Amino acid sequence: MFNLTSAYQPKGDQPGAINALLEGLSRDEKYQTLLGVTGSGKTLTMANVITCVNRPALVISHNKTLAAQLYSEFKEFFPENKVQYFVSYYDYYQPEAYIPSTDTYIEKDSSVNDDIDRLRLAATSSLLFSRDVIIVASVSCIYPLGSPADHLALMLRLKKGQEIGREDILKKLVEIQYERNDLDLTRGKFRARGNVVELIPAYEEEGIKIELSENRVENLSIFNPLTGKKREQKEEIVIYPAKHFVTTKSKLKTAISSIKEELAGQLQLLKKQEKLLEAQRLESRTKYDLEMLKEVGYCHGMENYSRHFSGRLSGERPEVLLDYFPKDFLLFIDESHVTIPQIKGMHLGDRSRKETLIEYGFRLPSALDNRPLTYREFDNLIKNVIFVSATPGRFELEHCEVKRLGERSKNIAEQIIRPTGLLEPPILIRPTKGQVDHLIAEIKKRVVDKERVLVITLSRHMAEELTDYLKGFGIKVEYIHYEVDTIKRVELLRNLREAKFDVLVGINLLREGLDLPEVSLVAILDADKEGFLRSETSLIQIAGRAARSVKGQVIMYADSITRSMRSAINETNRRRKIQEDYNQKYHLAPVSIKKPIYKGIEEIIRSKKRSQERSFLSEKEEKYLGRDVSAIIKRLQRQMFTAAKNLDYEKAAALRDRIKELKEEKP
Repeated sequence: MFNLTSAYQPKGDQPGAINALLEGLSRDEKYQTLLGVTGSGKTLTMANVITCVNRPALVISHNKTLAAQLYSEFKEFFPENKVQYFVSYYDYYQPEAYIPSTDTYIEKDSSVNDDIDRLRLAATSSLLFSRDVIIVASVSCIYPLGSPADHLALMLRLKKGQEIGREDILKKLVEIQYERNDLDLTRGKFRARGNVVELIPAYEEEGIKIELSENRVENLSIFNPLTGKKREQKEEIVIYPAKHFVTTKSKLKTAISSIKEELAGQLQLLKKQEKLLEAQRLESRTKYDLEMLKEVGYCHGMENYSRHFSGRLSGERPEVLLDYFPKDFLLFIDESHVTIPQIKGMHLGDRSRKETLIEYGFRLPSALDNRPLTYREFDNLIKNVIFVSATPGRFELEHCEVKRLGERSKNIAEQIIRPTGLLEPPILIRPTKGQVDHLIAEIKKRVVDKERVLVITLSRHMAEELTDYLKGFGIKVEYIHYEVDTIKRVELLRNLREAKFDVLVGINLLREGLDLPEVSLVAILDADKEGFLRSETSLIQIAGRAARSVKGQVIMYADSITRSMRSAINETNRRRKIQEDYNQKYHLAPVSIKKPIYKGIEEIIRSKKRSQERSFLSEKEEKYLGRDVSAIIKRLQRQMFTAAKNLDYEKAAALRDRIKELKEEKP
């Protein structure tokens, strides 16, 4: 059962929106829209709907930053349930590609974020044994994953008293892609010392200790990998595979046979076309992969053979995160006006790149089946979906049987009234000449009042240059854009709220959904440059970032009023009139939103590092030293030297790293 924990009760339009959505679900409506303005509490509405229907939920966001924010909010709303985070684990990703015009082959290159990989595995593992699960995901959820059936078939279940040999456990761990390393026990690895087997699951931070006695499980426990201290005894433990792409031995054997068959057919075709170089290249690469599969059950780029492992037909859709959910799961598409076009556009871009690789002998044709879902395939997996946006697009409106914003429909739940009585922020237009000087003056006013400012630019280069320029005037400012890594983006937003700086400069990352109650001014540079970044939808969304403060204001720097600007201003004024009428009717005085700074994804990911200090100090020492960082450093240094003297180099190295962190944090 989902247990919603919140200090707030639904107010304003929220109760009506919740009831309308629940009524739609009771009618089994496939498509509904929650049209909620910025700051109206859409996340709380979603949480109430999930609690009432009591079904597993998937919340899809269009970018990692917003997904992290939603994850933090749902984690606070459902502390007793399983809220998980599933986004792309690449900090950097260069897909495999070939450029025929220059005969350039670009090998796949990537930098995987180990913490996000762990969270992805934790998400799928939770879905395999629980129903009280909420997954907050990016559009990476439509990309291929290993089969959920294979994950269930390959999991290792151990019970206290179970008859099983040490070698059987080790073989099973290797089969599900755990690596043996008796010196360095880290995530996804195991070690065996006598009758004790220790491992750290790929989806956890704590370790599992399996103690055996004469081919029998004597004891199962959870322990701290750093200190080795046991935390909890277990009667039963389930260990899931260390990677998403795993398969059973029988499927592996069948897949190898199927790959060989496809290879023979493709080689014959290439030779018939007199593409001898391409044929030789394909044969060499594929045979190497086959040898790796035979020997270790895994190869680089294994996902390109996914059709053979799953037994799918050519063109048949791959299995994705949605397949891990039960059929009755509830889907929310947040900021749907942006997220849906993203989902629709993924398939064709992926196909174009792979067709070139196949034509020139770098991949077998089956690589085409390692692809994201088409929108039709995605739609076929959905039982009920709720589009969530302040500016639903044509797609959402048509599926809810209306043509334009403002029209009534039983499938659209409007949430325009904010519980706090806040109005849409007024929009002012200023000329572009001298816009930076005017902006600096406006920023300084907000800094005096301890308020924050967002500045929206058109390009990454402009964001960085403006940031440097503002710093020259003594303004505490940072920039954010797509090249800033996932966790750093979340930290920047958190630091802005905590007043570690006053101004954040960015591009489109600052548009949809970001919850920053302390922001009282949004400045849009070059607002009259018509296009995607300055469309009606974008401008309404950007303006919404200032809608959580009573003093909220939007300044558009422009020399002319474009069609998009006029439409955005008119829609903002329409909503403001509805809100004013409601406040007048119920004698409601607008109040700025005061929202706690939730523990973010970056805090959760780094919880292990921050808990190391407590792991090294006893309760008595911790209580005695309190917040005296210098004393803590001295105590940890003594422990480091002792650990090194006792040849416990792992602990000594961990202590050294923690001391370094504390010195950097020390003011």
